[in-house]
Amino acid sequence: MEGNTQSRFDGGKKVNGRKRHIVVDTLGLLPAVTVTAASVTDREAGQTLLVRLHERHWRITRVWADGGYTGQLVDFARSVLRTALTVVKRGDDTTGFVVLPKRWLVERTFAWLMHSRRLARGYETRTDSAAAMSLWSMSMVMSRRLARRRH
Repeated sequence: MEGNTQSRFDGGKKVNGRKRHIVVDTLGLLPAVTVTAASVTDREAGQTLLVRLHERHWRITRVWADGGYTGQLVDFARSVLRTALTVVKRGDDTTGFVVLPKRWLVERTFAWLMHSRRLARGYETRTDSAAAMSLWSMSMVMSRRLARRRH
């Protein structure tokens, strides 16, 4: 999937272009990111992302995800990667915006990343360069956080 320059339409989420799939820790930092065409399902991208996470951070054994990362991905994570993938779902009777446990960490990180104009506007044409820009943006967030603590 790296270097894919295709831009397709995702009928489920009505997104044209790219989708970022990220893993964050409890501080909101970014250990792994995958950028795919919008036509790639969350389960397919999630498998790639979990493998990348496992290769770099093999000690992580529990991951929370939203409802798009269900089905065979949960079995794959358990059997192949020995990682417990827990899907955090909204209640059936819930309407409107609701803060869900663990998922707000990812939404907060997406908000931090969107402070970078290059990510907010989507200038990147390749998925690997879009992923690199996400990591670059996170390095800016981290360096600002470190600089603020020194004062």
